[in-house]
Amino acid sequence: MHFNWREMKKVVIGLSGGVDSSVAAYLLKEQGYEVIGLFMKNWHDDSVTISEECPWLEDSNDALIVAEKLGIPFQTVDLSREYKERIVDYMFAEYERGRTPNPDVLCNREIKFDVFLKIALQLGADFVATGHYCRKGILKNSDGTETFQLFAGKDTNKDQSYFLCQLSQQQLAKTLFPIGELTKPEVRQIAADNDLITADKKDSQGLCFIGKVRLPDFLQQKLKPKKGVIVEVPSDIARYHASAPEFKGTSDELAYHAQKPLYHKEDGRVVGEHQGAHFYTKGQRKGLNVGGTKEPLFVIDTDVDENIIYTGQGKAHPGLYRRTLFVTDDELHWVRSDLALRVDETMEVMARIRYRQPLQKATLYKIDGGLYVDFQEKQSAITEGQFVAWYLEDELVGSGVIS
Repeated sequence: MHFNWREMKKVVIGLSGGVDSSVAAYLLKEQGYEVIGLFMKNWHDDSVTISEECPWLEDSNDALIVAEKLGIPFQTVDLSREYKERIVDYMFAEYERGRTPNPDVLCNREIKFDVFLKIALQLGADFVATGHYCRKGILKNSDGTETFQLFAGKDTNKDQSYFLCQLSQQQLAKTLFPIGELTKPEVRQIAADNDLITADKKDSQGLCFIGKVRLPDFLQQKLKPKKGVIVEVPSDIARYHASAPEFKGTSDELAYHAQKPLYHKEDGRVVGEHQGAHFYTKGQRKGLNVGGTKEPLFVIDTDVDENIIYTGQGKAHPGLYRRTLFVTDDELHWVRSDLALRVDETMEVMARIRYRQPLQKATLYKIDGGLYVDFQEKQSAITEGQFVAWYLEDELVGSGVIS
C-alpha cells in the first residue's frame, strides 16, 4: 500500500487496554493513518474507593504493550478531575434526587468525545477513534455540507450505539469507529493473528473507565444510609392507579400515560426495612432482603423525600409497567439535528430505554416544552434519569433523559 505521506491523516485513539480498542488501533494503522495511542486515567480519588484492585494500572500497562507492538506513540492523560466533576458528582446528585443516571452514556458525551477529543485536536489530530461497536455514515448535502449518521454496529449482540446516543454532529464529524463492521469473534481473531496481548482479555465490567465496583458500596461513601420502610403494594392498587379516565385529546392521553403513579404508605403493607431509598432503582430485585412472599419482590417506585421503597410481587406486577415517557426540551438531543421535530409533529420510530433492550415500536409526539415517547407495548421499569434513544431502522437519530 502506498501513501502520500503529506496527506496522511492523524488519528488519536483511546487505548483502554481492552481487545476492541487494540484491534481498532491495528486497523487504523493498516489503513495508513498516523496513529497515536492515549490511555485515559479517570480515577484516583482515595476518598471514594472503587475497589481493592487497581484496574487502571493493569489496563494502562496492557495498552502500552499493544502500542509498542504496533509501533505507535503512547501516553497517559489524567482526566480524573474532569471525570469527578462531570460524571461522579453528577451521579451522586442524581441518586440523591431519586433518579438513576447512566454513567456510560455521560462518560462518552462528557469525557471521551469532549475533553479527550479536545486534547486530541490540540495534538494536531484529524480524528479520534474508539473501539465502539457502531458505524458512521456521511450524507452529502446539496449545499456542499455533510450530515453525519450514527448506525448500530454490525454485531447486533455487541451494538453499542445506545451508549453514544448523546453525540452531536460536531463530535461525529471528528470520530472514527474502526471495528463497527466486525463481530466480536472477528475482532478477537484479528488480535490473536497479530499477537496482541489483549486477544483473550475479558471485557471490562463496571463503571466506564473505573473498573469493578458495587454501586451501593460506591454510593454509600457519599450518600449517608438512612433507615426507611419497604412497602408491598398489591396488584389491584397498582391497577387502580393505572386505570384511565376519558381523554379530550392526544396530548391529554399522553400526559396521563406518562404520569408516574403516586403511591402512599397506606396503599400496602410494610414488609421490611432498607438503608436509604436513594440506593434503589425501579425494576430492582436484588438487595431488598425480604422473604416470605410467593413471588420475588421488585421495586416499583422510590420516594426519596419520604424515604419509602414501594415494591410489588413478580415480574408481571402492573406497577412495573408504563406505556409513555416524557423528555423535557432541556434534556432532548437530536444526533440528526436536521430531523428534529417541531411542535405538533410526530415520528414513528424504534426505541429502547436501556442498553441491550430489543428495539420497541414507538411514536414521538413533540409538544411545547418537550417530547412524549409513546410505546406500542407497555415497558417495564421506565426509570427517571436513564436515557431513551430512538432509531429509524438501524440509524440512531435522537435521545433524551427520561423525566
